[in-house]
Amino acid sequence: MAKIKFLEAEWRNLLMLNYEVDPKILKPYLPAYTQLDLWDGKALVSMVGFMFMNTRVLGVKWPGHVNFEEVNLRFYVRYFDGKEWKRGAVFISEIVPKRIIPLVANNLYNEHYKAMPMRHSAIPSADGRTEYVYEWKLNGRWNKLGAMVDNSFLPIEHGSAEEFIFEHYWGYNLINQQTTLEYAVEHIPWEVAPVSNAVFDADVAALYGKQFEPFLNKEPQSSFFAKGSDVAVRVAQRIKGAPK
Repeated sequence: MAKIKFLEAEWRNLLMLNYEVDPKILKPYLPAYTQLDLWDGKALVSMVGFMFMNTRVLGVKWPGHVNFEEVNLRFYVRYFDGKEWKRGAVFISEIVPKRIIPLVANNLYNEHYKAMPMRHSAIPSADGRTEYVYEWKLNGRWNKLGAMVDNSFLPIEHGSAEEFIFEHYWGYNLINQQTTLEYAVEHIPWEVAPVSNAVFDADVAALYGKQFEPFLNKEPQSSFFAKGSDVAVRVAQRIKGAPK
């Protein structure tokens, strides 16, 4: 594993709305030598909203790029490296408010970042909950990802659906049919809180393609929220063949 930390930051207030999809629509995004990581036999994608805080790239804080929102659509894979199975995530789309981030991440990591106007809010209520909302503007329309979240947090239970969604410590990106980019994502196990009244209101076709409309334009299968922690992303490595 690469020793150099490419990115260090805090990932905070992670809201994840999870949807079952037809595995066929994920095939074009599946990196070489990986396979879908299924939960209870189902292929899931997650709409994720969270905050990047105290961000450093190669140890440097870049002015104007330290604290910002991100919303992404991801799915789950696993990769056997010859010794063990590694569980990871693949990003279909990532939205941030800063234009320099897509320029760097898309070129170095073959990510799928786009820059759009964004905003967020965290509004406490009188009943011991907080309303978290992430919004991004496309074609003059504000899209929205949000939920009500309890203010009490507990460790993730082993074997739970929350563990499956949150405990993926690798990222995989498709380069071509013979090459995959692999990078490690390091953080402590997160604490989670109950979620209710989840909302996802977006132009799915414009953002992700019409093939995702039947699956994302319905109630999520589950909704989770994690407090987050410090995170480190290691420099990526290329996989150019399947290990024996």
